[in-house]
Amino acid sequence: MAFLTLGLNHKTAPVALRERVAFPVDRVGEALGELRQQHPQLIAESAILSTCNRTEIYAATDTPAQADAAIRQWMASHRQVAHGELAEHLYALPGEGAVRHAFRVASGLDSMVLGEPQILGQMKDAARCAQEAQALGTNLHQLFQRAFAVAKQVRSNTEVGAHSVSLSAAAVRLAQRLFEDLSQTHILFVGAGEMIELAATHFAAQRPRSITVANRSIERAQKLAERFANQGTRTATLALAELPQTLDQFDIVVSCTASSLPIIGLGMVERASKARRRRPIFMVDLAVPRDIEPEVSRLSDVFLYTVDDLGRVVQTGMEHRRGAVVQAEAIIETGVQAFMKWLTARRSVPAIRNLQERAANLREAELERARKMLARGDAPGAVLEALANALTAKFIHGPVTLLQQPTALAEEDLTAWVERLLPGAR
Repeated sequence: MAFLTLGLNHKTAPVALRERVAFPVDRVGEALGELRQQHPQLIAESAILSTCNRTEIYAATDTPAQADAAIRQWMASHRQVAHGELAEHLYALPGEGAVRHAFRVASGLDSMVLGEPQILGQMKDAARCAQEAQALGTNLHQLFQRAFAVAKQVRSNTEVGAHSVSLSAAAVRLAQRLFEDLSQTHILFVGAGEMIELAATHFAAQRPRSITVANRSIERAQKLAERFANQGTRTATLALAELPQTLDQFDIVVSCTASSLPIIGLGMVERASKARRRRPIFMVDLAVPRDIEPEVSRLSDVFLYTVDDLGRVVQTGMEHRRGAVVQAEAIIETGVQAFMKWLTARRSVPAIRNLQERAANLREAELERARKMLARGDAPGAVLEALANALTAKFIHGPVTLLQQPTALAEEDLTAWVERLLPGAR
């Protein structure tokens, strides 16, 4: 049994094609069933990993070349994409290459954002879905489990995922330096656009005491706040006109609006800082042009970060992550080689069972002959000698025949194998 991975990702295909090829989550099981039904002899096991950045089919097969052609044709037909258009962007990774790729994907080394952790959860979902669809056998199950274990080792022993590589993640990490426990903080988001939505998602993961959204459109503010209402965090909304009277209630303020002028001025923040009695305020200005007057950074109890400040943190994080890649790749390679040894050992199981069965049959045959000799009155010593001679002759028949025939193996190699197969008595 061999492995095959066929797919496309953010490196090989534009987003427009990735959108067309992606499998909806609720249709993956159905797709796996269709693939198995159409090619039962070619594809023994299969799983589909489909995210915004990649769509990959993992398969276990006895015929990788034929399976490759079949999956390409099925994928183009199922996703209604011209075969030629799809083929231009696909990559095929057979055997050990498929194993190494799975380990790198799970570890975040093949992601658009190096070291991002979401892909590991997505791979676990893909494996679970394949299991539920009865498309996951022993081989792919073991592949995924080893990939998850290697990913955990990479994250535990390297800094691949230890540094911020997005503006929102960087903001959270900087806030954690100021506040010991973000779950005790009150957070205000000013604006309700895409950047604020992303930042709110990152901060909401820390389970703060409250999240408030201030926006010109209260309807949009309410819609965003509702997304986090069921996560155990109290949510509320504000009109922008209410900011001067309420700013002192918040420990963290993140702003990103389309205003052409600052909406949070130095005087407003000074009054809020006094009302807080020197309790710090962490402020993030994601807007360009800026929402918060730069003079605010002069206040001793206010910690203001702009897009450029966060960008420097992100760049440093990327450099740290790239430096950890070499170490991560070494861990992955060790995992790949260990898995390939397991796979090789597994392939020998049928041969071992066959050898054991043949040996048992020979033993029973000679024992039956010995019993008949004893039954007719032959001397026990003669029976034992005959039994030993017969077993020995049959045991060495194969190796002797091999040594006497022409072979591609060198004579010294054959001799070494014989010595390993027939070790001297100890």
